[in-house]
Parts: sequence; C-alpha cells; structure tokens
Amino acid sequence: MRIIKKTLLIIFVLFFQATQVIASEAIILQSTTSTKNSGLYDYLIPLIKEDTGVSINVVAVGTGAAIKNAENCDGDLLLVHDTPKEMRFIDNGFGLQRYNLMYNDFVLVGPKSNPANIEITDKILKALKNIAETKSLFVSRGDESGTDAKEKSLWNLLNIKVRSMSGTWYRETGSGMGTTLNIAIGMGAYALVDRATWITFNNRADFEIIVESERILFNQYGLVTINPDNCPNINLEKANLVIKWLLSEEGQARISSYEVKGETLFFSNFSE
Repeated sequence: MRIIKKTLLIIFVLFFQATQVIASEAIILQSTTSTKNSGLYDYLIPLIKEDTGVSINVVAVGTGAAIKNAENCDGDLLLVHDTPKEMRFIDNGFGLQRYNLMYNDFVLVGPKSNPANIEITDKILKALKNIAETKSLFVSRGDESGTDAKEKSLWNLLNIKVRSMSGTWYRETGSGMGTTLNIAIGMGAYALVDRATWITFNNRADFEIIVESERILFNQYGLVTINPDNCPNINLEKANLVIKWLLSEEGQARISSYEVKGETLFFSNFSE
C-alpha cells in the first residue's frame, strides 16, 4: 500500500510540474529589429504578462526573415511591416488573419553637407533621383526587411535599377537598421530609416533628416495570426490573448503613449 501511495504521489508531482511548465511556457513573437530596438517590447511585454499571464519571447530580425521563420513554424505570432508580404503569407495558407496595429513613417537621413544638393522642399522621389544622378553614396539594408522593401519600391517608381549598381555609389549591408546607419554615417552616405530607429539612435554625428512627412513614406505595422493547420504546435490560445490585449483600448493607448526623448515612436491604428 505504501508503494502504491508513493507511486501516486510521484505521478501527481510530475503531473503538477508538467502543467506548471506548460502554463509558464512563453510564446514566440517573430518581429522586427525596428520594434525591438525601439524599446517598445521592453515596455509592453511586462504589461501584457501582468494582464494576461502570457510571457513573450521576441525574435527580432528583418521582416522577410521573420515571415520565413513563421512559415517554418518557428513562432506563435507575427508582427512586421510589409503589408503585401503579410497578405501573401495569409494567401499561401501560413496565416489566418491580419490586423493593423500601429504606424509611424520613414525618413531619409544624410550628412549636413548634403552632397546630392537636396532642397528642403524636395519630395522623396526627387531626392532619390538627385542621389542617383550625382552618384552620391547611399547605403541600403539589402536584407528583404520592411524598410528594404519600402526603399526598393521607391527606386522602382523612378525606374532606377539599384541592384545592378550595388557596390558603386549604392551599397547594401545585408544588416539591420542600426548597423546600416552606422555604416552610412561612417561613409557620409544617405539612408532610408524608420523614424523610431532614428529617434532612438545615438550615433548621429553630423547627420540629420533630409526628407520626411510624406504619405508615400507611411510605415504600417501588422499583427498576423499563424495558421495552426500549417503549424499544429503553435500556441494559438496564448497568441490570441496577446492579440486581444494589443488591439484593446488599453493596448492601443499604451502603444501610443510610449515615448523616447519626448517623442512618440508609434501611433496605434487598429479599427474593428
């Protein structure tokens, strides 16, 4: 009888420990370097944990890499900033639903010496055309991130084939935004950057914003649920709790209230 009781006690303890591990298991959020480096997750994740009980581990890479990771089932939730790629992710059966979460914008930065002679009134396409015509140095992420996709789309509008010019006045780093900015500043080159990264970036030297505040530079972030039919091991229940919090009135208010150096980095814009 003692052996049976002892065995039952061991089984109970093991079961309790297993359920505790499952309950405390964090979900994986595949996301971007721009959101991670901004400090937004350091601000939001403790609030989400407090209200929902869900822990979150963030994998911060470029948008293209984050989507590929999610396609390989290496995540429970996706938060990126390339709407066409997000919709293809869903259309190809990898995702269930996409929500607008928040936005900011892109800015063109460069040295105060302004070698491309970009006027303060110039729009982004005129500025990029000047850069190409003067062969002024431009540094691109070249990593299939959301920022890289936006930048390439602008060159495409000008019918300028920058990939064929890579290594000349046009340089690709294949790196994140912080590294790319450091390289651009070291070379005295122009770069396209999301505003949150620029605000939080401390190694600006003599660089400044050259072009900003255009509709074409709008930067939308999307929240995408991952399809359990394709990835049966994801924790959809916990992911949905996080989504519900982020899209709630409180979650949206928290996003818009996050500031660095007195400036708002992201503006919430979910609508039912």
